[in-house]
Amino acid sequence: MNKLPLYEKVGYAMGDAGANLVWRGALAYLAVFYTDTFGISAAAAAMLFLVVRLSDGVTDIIMGMIADRTQSRFGKFRPWILYSAPFLGLFMVLCFTTPDFSTTNKLIYAYVTYIGLTLAYTVSNVPYSALMGVMTPDDTERTKLSGFRFAGAFTGGLLVMGFLPELVAFFGGGDDAKGYQLTMYLFASLLIILMIITFATTKERVTPHASNEGNLKSELFDLTKSLPFIILPLLATTLFFYYRDLYSGVFFALVMAAMTFVIKKLLNKDKQSLTGSQRDMVDLLTNKPWLVLLGIGFLTMMFNGIKYGVIAYYFKYHVANELMAGQYFIALLVVSILGALATGKLAEIMGKRNLFIASLMLSGILTTAFYWVPSDNLVAVFTFGCAAEFFAAMMPTLFFSMLGDSADYSEWKNKRRATGLIYSAGTFVQKTGGGFAGALVLVVLAGYGYNGMDELTITQALPGMQLLMSWIPAAFAFLGAALMLIYPLTSAMTQKITEDLAIRRSNV
Repeated sequence: MNKLPLYEKVGYAMGDAGANLVWRGALAYLAVFYTDTFGISAAAAAMLFLVVRLSDGVTDIIMGMIADRTQSRFGKFRPWILYSAPFLGLFMVLCFTTPDFSTTNKLIYAYVTYIGLTLAYTVSNVPYSALMGVMTPDDTERTKLSGFRFAGAFTGGLLVMGFLPELVAFFGGGDDAKGYQLTMYLFASLLIILMIITFATTKERVTPHASNEGNLKSELFDLTKSLPFIILPLLATTLFFYYRDLYSGVFFALVMAAMTFVIKKLLNKDKQSLTGSQRDMVDLLTNKPWLVLLGIGFLTMMFNGIKYGVIAYYFKYHVANELMAGQYFIALLVVSILGALATGKLAEIMGKRNLFIASLMLSGILTTAFYWVPSDNLVAVFTFGCAAEFFAAMMPTLFFSMLGDSADYSEWKNKRRATGLIYSAGTFVQKTGGGFAGALVLVVLAGYGYNGMDELTITQALPGMQLLMSWIPAAFAFLGAALMLIYPLTSAMTQKITEDLAIRRSNV
């Protein structure tokens, strides 16, 4: 049976509701927490967000390989959702805890706890995302499931982003440090409960025609030999993004040229001589739908991440009403739930590719309007923000549904399936985009001289906040729409792949 029962769709959605207590809490409030409560400079916090992405470049891929090779009575992916939940809750609390350390030790503490949070999130969310690809073989049903998933994600986001300022004020009684910590205890407990619900209500149904199971120990050892080829591009990109000078630019160009040479050499090798992990990489690098989605995932996360990352600053300083940010987040996330749930039906009518392009263009155009909207015109701020968010909510819904299509394409083309690895790369670019988005917000503010502990620097940073609410994120939406034009999987081709795979699996 390809059609999923309602309780299973809702149960799956609960997992992303829990994950987004972490994800959207960090996305929306961690930057302002670091600069305005913990006392880390904007420039140091920006480098923190960038450096942590280096670890994600390795851990997401490793987790995807581990999940693909997991064998248990609970399946490949579901056990990881259950076992990672306590660790995710723990680091969620630690990240928003403010020990009385020196400036240097505060920065070290922030690095350790934020890296711990991203590692726990990887162990949880890579298998969670891949689970969608094996719950049903039907691409239409998968799109609907993705809609439920992101309705859950936005509900979790609504809780943490909409109510966090009030909860901090309530629990802290004027002490923000205490308020943040106690609030995170509440959210961490809720997170664990939601993850258990997802584990208990979902099933894995899709079994690949040809197993790519190998000796995990040898595959991971083989991967370690390739780590420089994963870390170096991330390092080069990070340095160029942060410093933007001649030296970092030359280093970036040299690394990218070397990576191009290595990739071409790998692709020209006889497939029979490749190890399992190398075959996985070759399959990915020759999967055009997946490569396009890789770029789309990064660009859409930059678009959404920048918008969400600057809202707390915008309402605190432009609107001069910090608590109003919570109400704005609630409005956005209610609209997001509607947008996510509408995606499945609209995708049936327009096709996923066309709907993705339309959502990017419309949300980008509406976002640019913030450049001209007066900050005291709250009706216009809420109207344009909610209208843009309705279409923005369709982007992650479509993205993860289409990752499942690219996994089907890989199995159809290569007779091998690495669902965990495909989704791990998807979650990686999402987290990388979120990290770079948060860093870009802080880099722009630092460029305008912003210092969260010095009120005299706020006025000069207001134009930067206005650009971060409008033209800067919109540019990434327009780039994403242009890239989606070359996405190769039409609705007809996706349907053919689904039918061919159904026949192939039935003959096993």
